[in-house]
Amino acid sequence: MFAYWGKILRVNLTNGTIKEEHFDEEFAKKWLGTRGFGIYYLLKEMDATADPLSPENKIIYATGPLTGTTAPTGGRYMVITKSPLTGYIAMANSGGFFGAELKFAGWDAIIVEGASDHPVYLYINDESVELRDASHLWGKTSSETEEALKEEIGDKRIRIALIGPAGENLVRFSAVMNDEHRAAARGGVGAVMGSKKLKAIVVRGHKRVEVADRAKFTSVVKEKTDKLRNDPVAGGGLPKYGTAVLVNIINQNGLYPTRNFQYSQFEYAEEQSGEAMTAKYLIRNKPCYACPIGCGRVNKLPTLGITEGPEYESIWALGAHNGINDLASIIHANHMADEYGLDTISLGGTLATAMELYEKGILKQEDLGEEAPPFRWSNSEVLHYYIEKIAKREGFGDKLAEGGYRLAEMYGHTEYFMGVKKQELPAYDPRGAEGHGLGYATNNRGGCHIKQYMISPEILGYPYKMDPHDIGDEKVKMVILFQDLTALIDAAGMCVFTTFGLGADDYRDLLNAAMGWDLSTEDYLKIGERIWNAERLFNLKAGLDPLKEDTLPKRLLEEPVRNGPNKGHVVRLHLMLPKYYKFRGWTEDGKITEEKMKELGIEEF
Repeated sequence: MFAYWGKILRVNLTNGTIKEEHFDEEFAKKWLGTRGFGIYYLLKEMDATADPLSPENKIIYATGPLTGTTAPTGGRYMVITKSPLTGYIAMANSGGFFGAELKFAGWDAIIVEGASDHPVYLYINDESVELRDASHLWGKTSSETEEALKEEIGDKRIRIALIGPAGENLVRFSAVMNDEHRAAARGGVGAVMGSKKLKAIVVRGHKRVEVADRAKFTSVVKEKTDKLRNDPVAGGGLPKYGTAVLVNIINQNGLYPTRNFQYSQFEYAEEQSGEAMTAKYLIRNKPCYACPIGCGRVNKLPTLGITEGPEYESIWALGAHNGINDLASIIHANHMADEYGLDTISLGGTLATAMELYEKGILKQEDLGEEAPPFRWSNSEVLHYYIEKIAKREGFGDKLAEGGYRLAEMYGHTEYFMGVKKQELPAYDPRGAEGHGLGYATNNRGGCHIKQYMISPEILGYPYKMDPHDIGDEKVKMVILFQDLTALIDAAGMCVFTTFGLGADDYRDLLNAAMGWDLSTEDYLKIGERIWNAERLFNLKAGLDPLKEDTLPKRLLEEPVRNGPNKGHVVRLHLMLPKYYKFRGWTEDGKITEEKMKELGIEEF
């Protein structure tokens, strides 16, 4: 095979065994990589009803065929497991350089199962693999762990995926960090590592990923890279201002959620935009492996020094979502979240839930403690105080560490939790982009924007502009297409930001040139559809009740937008969801039919 090694590393932490396993081209053509490999092994090998924090859960680190090649953004990897936040599938994506290094070491994926009785880390140096004691690393932050491991191993070129104190303490929205500031964040994948006492995976590789025809592949890569560089978003806005270029755009379009989605525009958005951050704090941009876009930010704060980020989502979650306008405080809080290993979207959403509970008089100051800062909108003290408390599960931070849904449930008011399937929503009010709302409601990992980024057609005009309040058949079919296409892009090992410039045919060209295959665009989209349905199947086995859980917070369905261009709008999910099930080929109550499972070749599960 080309672009694959055909090798999977299986590590059992209970008994300390390490095994090499193999897959063939038939398997690769069916599941492609990352999410595809991950969901196959979860369905095949584990009970979907298992406790996510038990040894019975598995956690899989998987690359795609284009990971480690020169394909534009070909450095992605994914962490796939059962989520301790949602109880359903988690597939968290990250960039940086770890994924490419894993491929250079000669491995396509790592399956970790069981649990150690003491902290360990996995050290991979090409074919040499061993488990090492990590007791001396337990309790260290991301940067402290990176520094200690590089000194211990004596090689500054190693790449590390690790957890911070939040993962160690089983915070339900803790992340897996790599390259210090890159995060496979959503779904609490860090807590699964923590439950297994796996502090880090250290990788050093010296191999080259071989493609079928180097000259042809190089030509295709150049063509697609040129497309990206000539695109106004991929080649303009993202390199210049980072993902925070979206702050002003989304705010002006009236779907920038403010104060826990009570409002849809933030009066201070311009002061925390990508343009403002560039003018005040930016030193340079920083691309991930093989990336021509370079949306990463390297910033400098007088009170902190050099840091990376924050991204658009983090600026919003730690800013407008909580009514906070202090950009310096937001950047500092983002740095702290990286150090402790926290998903910033769920972090901000949990704090915003607490803010509204406090505003409504449900959460009292005596619940917090006399010395704790009050949960008042715009109080930036809350950020720095509670990030550490959450990561260490100290005081009220122990309740916050359970996530926004469980916090609201403790106080009997889940209506103030803005999330789907217990995962906090990201930075787009779907009342201003209703197709995006359908995507939220049906997303396999809960409240998530990136697995069907309908902001592209509804707001940005990619691949063409769609009315954000149209809810017809074409819109519903576009949501499905975006879900399947994103599954394909993820599985290939590329970044979804390449959709600003590339289309399905472009991914087909890159994959065929790398592997020497002759699959059609439809063949590749079928792989994406298979992955999406397989993830849905896992969720159904885990106990998903579609008619109850394929939904949105009551606020978004019943409370019209108060301000801005979308004033008066709600999400008309009830008119879109039946069509979604129909076009997916599912039953009226959201279950996968036997016919669809046979069509996709997943009836074995």
